[in-house]
Amino acid sequence: MSIETAQDHASKLNIEAIQDALVGEGIDGWLFYYFHENDPLALRILHLEGAHFFSRRWFYLIPAKGTPAKIVHRIESDALASLPGVDHVYLGWRQMESLLEKLIKPLKTVAMQYSPRNSVPYVSRIDAGIVELIRSLGADVVSSANLVQRFEAVWTPGQLDTHIHAADRLRTIIDEAFAEVRRCIDGGISLNEYELQQFILQAYERYGLVSSSPPIVAVNEHSGSPHYQPTAAKHWPIREGDFLLLDIWAKKRDPLDAVYADITWTGFVGRTVPDKYQEIFEIVRGARDAALAYVSMRIEESGIVHGWQVDDIARTYISERGYGDCFVHRTGHSIGVEVHANGANIDNLETRDERQIIDRTAFSIEPGIYLADFGVRSEIDAYVGDGKVHVYGQPIQTAVVPILTVK
Repeated sequence: MSIETAQDHASKLNIEAIQDALVGEGIDGWLFYYFHENDPLALRILHLEGAHFFSRRWFYLIPAKGTPAKIVHRIESDALASLPGVDHVYLGWRQMESLLEKLIKPLKTVAMQYSPRNSVPYVSRIDAGIVELIRSLGADVVSSANLVQRFEAVWTPGQLDTHIHAADRLRTIIDEAFAEVRRCIDGGISLNEYELQQFILQAYERYGLVSSSPPIVAVNEHSGSPHYQPTAAKHWPIREGDFLLLDIWAKKRDPLDAVYADITWTGFVGRTVPDKYQEIFEIVRGARDAALAYVSMRIEESGIVHGWQVDDIARTYISERGYGDCFVHRTGHSIGVEVHANGANIDNLETRDERQIIDRTAFSIEPGIYLADFGVRSEIDAYVGDGKVHVYGQPIQTAVVPILTVK
């Protein structure tokens, strides 16, 4: 990215909106700290990605009231030139800490990319030493988790369009992948997990999509491992009578701020789905639909719902039917420019995500049950906008697909 482009991006930084948010949260300032790629959130929120080679520590303080301030090293004094604010240049560590003290001393609370007890790992980017330093200067360090969600996870209308584009094409790719399985089985052509994975990747290319990593293609016992990935060297054949799980995620190749869609479907390589697969799927589908109904109701009635609450709905549904120990991951994750993004997660298992789900953010709902011989997961994406919850990439799955009937 050129310097000119970086400055264009930085012009999007809305200091007034950040200051309004700080006032609303009752926080005196938001302090960004960067060293050796410790905090990609800072780069994205401040629109600094690719703007400069950073080899020395810098700080950027946005106070709730007043003018932002920069602390930069003398040999990189232009590191934050694209950002508004007063420049403070240091040479040695003593001078750096002295400048920090002057900036921090008037503030009682400072938000940083920190999470107490590491409860939101996506936000925990600042090391303990820096937290100790800021606290020693008289300020209470609080988590920026809510601020990060507001200024990093909220989608623009254009980003929503890219999600709809990706979700619709992923649904088409699911149908094409099942049809490819039937074509190979009917034609006596060998097919394995890795080859079907490559088929899906080729479809990404055809539809102008990109992904951070290859999709999950898993048969039988492999579907019971939530993050199983076939490789060229390690894969199983796909044969008649197999259970098949496809978890695919991708976004538009352009623009740069395109956001992901992420869906999971399951099928049986046959004409009639055995009861054992359909029975487990119906429990997973019930948990998915209960979570979706709950978050929709809360958004429409009060607009207030937290990630952990939605997770509890899905987890309770599965537990009441005897499979709680087989649901081994959170119900869903934030979705954005990264497939696992930095908004509220649907989680009260791996962490207790107490962040409120806010307008113009998105997350997956993907409960699962994982047994010794197969696993079922059903994943949809939910977007909150205009007081409602929207699910794109329709139709969503309602039954295990009998693949040998797919046209």
